[in-house]
Amino acid sequence: MYAVIEAGGKQLKVAPGDVIQVETIPGDVGAEVEFGRVLAVMNDSNELVTGAAASGARVKGTIKSHGRSDKVIVFKFKRKKQYKRTIGHRQNYTEVAVNEILA
Repeated sequence: MYAVIEAGGKQLKVAPGDVIQVETIPGDVGAEVEFGRVLAVMNDSNELVTGAAASGARVKGTIKSHGRSDKVIVFKFKRKKQYKRTIGHRQNYTEVAVNEILA
């Protein structure tokens, strides 16, 4: 059984027992979270449920940790103009362990 959820503007395929990284979710480590935006669910009987039929499905998980991903270097350069600019970015994330899919 698996589900396709939307979290932080991204679509993720999750199954019970998976550990996923999503955009930062407010909450303490060990707190329960619920993803209500479920796009599709594959049942145990190999039926793919989508659209309005999947709107009642929920995915529950537990927050494992909060963190920051690796630094991405952004380098801007314009030739012949003596313009160089280097900046970096580290994106925040929340690590969630998927517990169950309620379809």
